[in-house]
Amino acid sequence: MPKYGILLINLGTPKSPSTWNVARYLTQFLNDRRVIDIHPLARTLLVNGIIVPFRSPKSAKAYKKLWTEQGSPLLYYGNELKKKLQNSLGSEYGVHLAMRYQEPSIQSVLKQMEKQSYQKLLILPLFPQYASSTSGSAIHETLKHLAKWYIIPETYIISQFFDNHHFIDAWVQIGKKYLASQSYDHVLFSYHGLPVRQLNKGYQDGKLCKEHYCKEQWGDVNYYCYEATCYETTRRIAQGLDLKDYTVAFQSRLGRDEWIQPYAEPTIIDLARKGMKKLIVFSPAFVADCLETFIEIAHEYNQVFKENGGELLQLVPSLNDEDVWINALKNIIQQKLQI
Repeated sequence: MPKYGILLINLGTPKSPSTWNVARYLTQFLNDRRVIDIHPLARTLLVNGIIVPFRSPKSAKAYKKLWTEQGSPLLYYGNELKKKLQNSLGSEYGVHLAMRYQEPSIQSVLKQMEKQSYQKLLILPLFPQYASSTSGSAIHETLKHLAKWYIIPETYIISQFFDNHHFIDAWVQIGKKYLASQSYDHVLFSYHGLPVRQLNKGYQDGKLCKEHYCKEQWGDVNYYCYEATCYETTRRIAQGLDLKDYTVAFQSRLGRDEWIQPYAEPTIIDLARKGMKKLIVFSPAFVADCLETFIEIAHEYNQVFKENGGELLQLVPSLNDEDVWINALKNIIQQKLQI
């Protein structure tokens, strides 16, 4: 019987690209108090009365472009990752996959895991850089259901792993293949954005995020600051690729509040207008390709880039189920369990 239970958690995906299923997914996702962290009544009115009714049809069209014969890429790659990681780790481990929103749900997967009587559990949200709205939400939901177990085994949590050299090396190895294929005028690192207020909430010293020099340095003071970890991720990958000139930007802004800047779309427009013809884009906040990479970057930003004078915007595919990522994840897990 396996000794170690490994729970991989990703964000989630609609069951199908139909407007109905996309609306169900958005309703669950955006009503999470860690995702839209405003007054509960205001969030309910905003999400259920405005965002979901108006956004669902548009999002459904995007999901239809994303969907493949295997279904949602996020779920497909998640299942492939689970299978390959299980084979790599061996019979002492039981590898499970759950989604924070929709299926397979954290609750249903934990019910399966409870029956295995694992001696140790490892909770691993597949978000390299910690954010309350991703890693925090996944961990919170897992512990809520885990607390109901009669026997709670020794439990480990990996809140972020961007600083693990195996993760960085996986991106470096994949990046080298694309950078060697042809020359590019510029390199862009694009990360999912967050409202600035969520960054500020992470500090207990009374200072704002911008007062901690998060773009320039990462350390004990801003250890879990999403902005700081994104810039540190970039520096480490850039060092591995020997990049001297690159830009960091943040995508997927929602609403009118201030989000982390610079924003990706105007950055891409600016690069095109400055004469950059060939742009290569890394997106190291995602370990599997999804709506934000395949559609937002490779399709929408590609179009914007060309409309403003660019010729080629090349997305570097995510880690997905690549062997270098399987090996990296294996090392990350075994290091945490001290095996």
